[in-house]
Amino acid sequence: MSHVFEGYERQYCELSANLSKKCTSASILDGEQKKQKVSEIKTGIDEAESLIRKMDLEARSLQPNVKAVLLAKLREYKSDLNNLKTEVKRITSANPSQAARDELLESGMADALTVSANQRTRLMMSTERLNQSSDRVKESRRTMLETEELGVSILQDLHQQRQSLLHAHNTLHGVDDNIGRSKKILTNISRRMNRNKWIIGTIIAVLVVAIVLILYFKLK
Repeated sequence: MSHVFEGYERQYCELSANLSKKCTSASILDGEQKKQKVSEIKTGIDEAESLIRKMDLEARSLQPNVKAVLLAKLREYKSDLNNLKTEVKRITSANPSQAARDELLESGMADALTVSANQRTRLMMSTERLNQSSDRVKESRRTMLETEELGVSILQDLHQQRQSLLHAHNTLHGVDDNIGRSKKILTNISRRMNRNKWIIGTIIAVLVVAIVLILYFKLK
C-alpha cells in the first residue's frame, strides 16, 4: 500500500474522530459558543474533504488491485463525512422537522454520490483496460516491426550470399573454359609430338636404309 495514502488516511481518521467529539459537545451548547464550535466543525469538514480528494488522487495512481481496495475505503470515509455533515446540519437547524427533511435529502444525495462514484470507478476501470489493450497492441506492433526488420536483414544477407554464389559460379565457369582451352592446346601439342615422332622415325628409317645400301654397294 502507498505510504502517501496511509499518511492521508491517518490524518483523516484523527480529524474525523475530533469532529465527532466536537459535534457531540456542540449539541449541548447554545448561543455564541455553539456558533463558534459549529464554525470549527465546518472548517474541519473542509479539511477532511481536502484529505479525501488527495487520497482519491493517490489511490487512482496505483496498481488496479491496490486501487480497488483503497477506493472501497474511500467510499466508507465519504459516507462517514456525509454523516458528519448531516449531524452539523441537525445541530444548526432550529426546527426538528427541517432537520429531518435535510437528513433525508442528505441521504438521497449520498446515495446518488455513491452511484456516481461507482459509475466513475467502472468507467476508470474500463478506460484502464482499454489503455492496457492499446499498450498490448503497441507492443505487438513493435514486435511485428522488429520481425519485419529482421526479415529484411535476412533477405539482404541471402541476396548478398546469392551474389557471392553467382560470382563464384562465374569464376568456376571461367576456370572451366580455361581448362578446356588448355586441354585443347595440350591435345594439339600431343598430336604434333606424335606426328614429329613418326616423321623422325621415318627419316631415321630412310637414313638406315640408305646407309645399308651404301655399305652394300661399297663392299660389292
